[in-house]
Amino acid sequence: MVTIKPIRIHDHYALINSMMEQLHLSEKEFFPKTASWESISSNYMQHVIDTQETCDGTCLLAYVDNTPAGFIFAYLEEPDESRIEDYTGDTLYVSDGYVAKEFRRQGIYRQMNEALEKIYVEKGIRRMVRYTLANNQRMQQFLASENYEPVRLVFEKWLTEDGKRPVALFPEPKKG
Repeated sequence: MVTIKPIRIHDHYALINSMMEQLHLSEKEFFPKTASWESISSNYMQHVIDTQETCDGTCLLAYVDNTPAGFIFAYLEEPDESRIEDYTGDTLYVSDGYVAKEFRRQGIYRQMNEALEKIYVEKGIRRMVRYTLANNQRMQQFLASENYEPVRLVFEKWLTEDGKRPVALFPEPKKG
C-alpha cells in the first residue's frame, strides 16, 4: 500500500539527500556533464530547504508499507515583470522527483504527481512547469500522459576552457 505524506525537507534531510543523490546519479546517466553530487549537495539541499520555506514549497514523500519509496518537490515561482506569456499569477515549478528502483513501474510517481498538483490547484494555480532532459524519453512520455506539452526547447553550447572549440555534450555511441 502506498501512503503519501507532506514533509519538511529540513526534518528529513538525510533521507531526501540520499534520494536526491540517486536522482542526480540517474540524471548523470542521461547527461554526463551533470556535476558530481558531492560537489553540489550541500548548496542544493540548502536551496530546496530555503525554497520550501520561502516559496510555498511542498515535498511529498511516498511510503510503501512504511518504507520510503520516493519523493516529489515543487514550489511557486512568483510572476515578475519579465514574463512574456499572458498568464498572470504564480507558476508551480516541479523541480525534483524520484522513485527508488525497487518501487518503479508501480504508479508511485504518478500518485505523487497527482497529489502534488491537487494541492496547488486547490490554491488556484493554473500553470505548471517541468523540465526534463532531451533524451529522457520515459519522463517525456509520462508528462505527455499527464497533459503537459513542450513549450520551449533549450539549446546549449559549451566551449573548451580556451573558448575556441565546442564540447560534445552527449558522447557518441560506441561502435562494435
